[in-house]
Amino acid sequence: MPTTEDFCLPDVGEGLTEADILQWTVAPGDTVEVNQIIVEIETAKAAVELPSPYAGTVAALHAAEGDTVPVGAPLITIAVGTPDEHEGAARPAGSDQGAEGKRTALLVGYGPRDAGTARRRTARPAASTGTAVAAPAPPRAGSLTTVSAPAAPRPSAKPPVRKLAKDLGVDLRTVPPTGPHGTISREDVHLAAAPVKAPSGESPSRSADVNSRGETRIAIRGVRKHMAAAMVASAFTAPHVTEFVTVDVSETMRLRELMGARREFAGIRISPMLFVAKALLLALRGTPELNSVWDEARQEIALKHYVNLGIAAATDRGLVVPNIKDADLLSLPELATSIAQLATTAREGRTEPRDLTGGTVTLTNVGVFGVDTGTPILNPGEAAILALGAVRRTPWVVQDQAGERIEPRWTAQLALSFDHRLADGRQGSRLLADVADLLREPGLAML
Repeated sequence: MPTTEDFCLPDVGEGLTEADILQWTVAPGDTVEVNQIIVEIETAKAAVELPSPYAGTVAALHAAEGDTVPVGAPLITIAVGTPDEHEGAARPAGSDQGAEGKRTALLVGYGPRDAGTARRRTARPAASTGTAVAAPAPPRAGSLTTVSAPAAPRPSAKPPVRKLAKDLGVDLRTVPPTGPHGTISREDVHLAAAPVKAPSGESPSRSADVNSRGETRIAIRGVRKHMAAAMVASAFTAPHVTEFVTVDVSETMRLRELMGARREFAGIRISPMLFVAKALLLALRGTPELNSVWDEARQEIALKHYVNLGIAAATDRGLVVPNIKDADLLSLPELATSIAQLATTAREGRTEPRDLTGGTVTLTNVGVFGVDTGTPILNPGEAAILALGAVRRTPWVVQDQAGERIEPRWTAQLALSFDHRLADGRQGSRLLADVADLLREPGLAML
């Protein structure tokens, strides 16, 4: 006689209390195996794929795509059958697997919690979109059975595109794909969401025209909701001070060309941001106050003896700041590779929650948008954030033994915001000046 098991939304870490259902990959009646991906969720940190801890048949789904589910609430019910039918595969991953004592690695959030950390389930209101859909019962012997037509294939689109379609109210099943390999692109979604123009010859009234333009409302949830709350908390908790400097980076740009010809950088994109990141890591050695944390609860300042470098990345879900652990120990090629990988996973919505926590200082590149500079807001819990503006060819006064002259040079503006509780103007100015000096004369890094 088969038994059923409820798989509840696990705690995916960092104290997150809820998640949005992005998409199901299974439906009632489907057969699933242990570790098969069954659902993609979006937390306040990132999108996460959840594997099944059981093998069996999907009996019911307890949430629809777009629903927000609290941690501990049931997601899916699986009929796992008897132990003989599944040979023990129906046990949650991480449980004992037979007399041999073999164990499967724990899936994220499936392990036992420490005493006192159990969460109270939050009751969900009944709704037609979130009602459990039970799998049809097997037909009785001799009865007529009706074979339903196979379900239409799920539209092919990346998670950020699915999120955009959900926000704009577009049914992906109605969108003709124009992307590579038959995928739906962001442009396809925007085109489908655009209002239909009146046929030629018709002249709708002004009121009808106004109503057709209307407005678009986007739910505030997931990464964007978390980012907004964090920025508000940071702006009204830490007293921000921002300083600016314009620097001649011509020597750094020349070094960039030289590095591009070396085999260590074969296949690696070398951007000006790489050298700014390295200069920041080196400059922090002289100003450890700006690599620290203000601990309000314990009334202490915690100086960090490591640097987890955060890189601010704009994504379809909102601003995220994943960080490179122990960035100060990386060589220049390793740092370049880490920055490229971090940016790629962030844009694709695949950043792991652990990469979004533990940062100690942040670098943001507003120059990619053609912006000269800005006044960045501190990432919560950090003491400093450095903004890199656009690197441009500008007239510059050059001074040498022959006197002064004006030359076209590569220049950039840097903006450093820091927590005035942790550092005063002297430390902030020193850090910014040291970064500028290293970009002006990269050879100083040899000293």
